[in-house]
Amino acid sequence: MFAYLRASLVLVVMMTVLTGLVYPLSMTGMAQLLFPKQAAGSLIYGEDGQVIGSALIGQSFNSPAYFHGRPSAAGANGYDAMASSGSNLAPSSRALAEVVAIRLETQRHNNPMAAGPVPADLVTASASGLDPHISPAAASWQVARIAKQRQVPAAAVEALIAEHTDAPVLGVLGEKRVNVLMLNQALDRMWPMS
Repeated sequence: MFAYLRASLVLVVMMTVLTGLVYPLSMTGMAQLLFPKQAAGSLIYGEDGQVIGSALIGQSFNSPAYFHGRPSAAGANGYDAMASSGSNLAPSSRALAEVVAIRLETQRHNNPMAAGPVPADLVTASASGLDPHISPAAASWQVARIAKQRQVPAAAVEALIAEHTDAPVLGVLGEKRVNVLMLNQALDRMWPMS
């Protein structure tokens, strides 16, 4: 009996070391070697070299001079990476309908010159609440406000959106998308606010 117990304990310790230390450390090392930027969190740096965010996590932009991203249901005030989650409200939920109606009103108020219906991704949160992307249509819908605030031609802002539009992964997975943080960073490089 003691022999079986000893063999079992040795196996538990060996598997704990193998799966709890060796495997995670080797995977982390390989990731840092093969994909250093992604392994470090896909961080984005400002002109001063300071980290301003991650290409993988959405942020709140409230200034009319910047593109606004998707609303967030992560945390009490949204965009809380420690509380990543969706609202968990069903499409038939009255609470969701009320929140979307408020967001629609806010978008129309903030973008009075925008034509057409408000794109859905500007009034609905993503599943994680931290989606850093919007559709090219959502970015284009905000062009009039951005052009007015930056005092540049709308066509120039549209060209910047086109330049920062990512294709679907492998050409077929997902939709075209625009990273809001990277687009806003490009706005500041092209037309700095005085």
